[in-house]
Amino acid sequence: MEKKITLAVENLRKVIGKREIIKGLTFDLREGEVFGFLGPNGAGKTTTIRMLVGLIKPTDGNIQICGYNVADQFQKAMRNLGCIVENPELYPYLSGYNNLLHFARMLDGIGEERIKEVTELVGLTDRIHDKVKTYSLGMRQRLGIAQALLGRPKVLILDEPTNGLDPAGIREMRQFIRFLAEQEGLSVLVSSHLLSEIQLLCDRVAIISKGTIIKIDTVEQLLANRERAVWRVIPLEKGEQVLSTLTTIEVSDDGTFVTEYDEQKIPVWNKELVSAGVSVTEINRKMPVLEDLFLELTGGDSIE
Repeated sequence: MEKKITLAVENLRKVIGKREIIKGLTFDLREGEVFGFLGPNGAGKTTTIRMLVGLIKPTDGNIQICGYNVADQFQKAMRNLGCIVENPELYPYLSGYNNLLHFARMLDGIGEERIKEVTELVGLTDRIHDKVKTYSLGMRQRLGIAQALLGRPKVLILDEPTNGLDPAGIREMRQFIRFLAEQEGLSVLVSSHLLSEIQLLCDRVAIISKGTIIKIDTVEQLLANRERAVWRVIPLEKGEQVLSTLTTIEVSDDGTFVTEYDEQKIPVWNKELVSAGVSVTEINRKMPVLEDLFLELTGGDSIE
């Protein structure tokens, strides 16, 4: 059974001055899904996120959150959305609890019981009455997520949720986001420059470049058939000459050759090299990573 669509974006455009920043984006999020949103510097990722959360208006196109159109049903749409864009807005000299209480007063029907629920959900029960200035960065991020969850949103948008965290904090945040999707049924859109984390965390990924989505699919499908074999041979020139007649090769700066990984063909290619007097010292299997695909699709631009 196909899961319910919670966020639908159709032909989204943004023009600033005479420049078209966003050029007709179309994608959706589904219930219980973690969706990665990636793009190099200047691709339009931040502009898109700001339109999704209602900070700026699109020039054209449609954004629906749980069936509510952001353009003409703004308040109903935003009630179903929680977000952290850049860093969570917190008062350092108030306790975590009082930060949540202050924010809860802006929401209808949100009281102490819900504050207790989200505090337990993000694992801050033992520290919720301490001042936020004493919190670690990871704790502040979790408090920000608790704040975003107060209104019981169906969609959560997190911009760089692991920014500044140490490896343990990054892993903890990844596990927590997966919990929100799998156990709480939230749709979570995550923007991050840590491509290895996106690969581990997300069900689907969209890559945006120059205002257009250039690739969108499951992580598994994006990386399918991208395993490579890395060869080290002596002599180098003769090895390159022989191997290039058998398959397409890439010559790396470290003196290795990279070919497709094919369990049937590799022994045949190895035999051909040896027969030609080339010594094969290593053949290593290189597993596919999202970073390689991202750099290939975006021409090596740095990620935003």
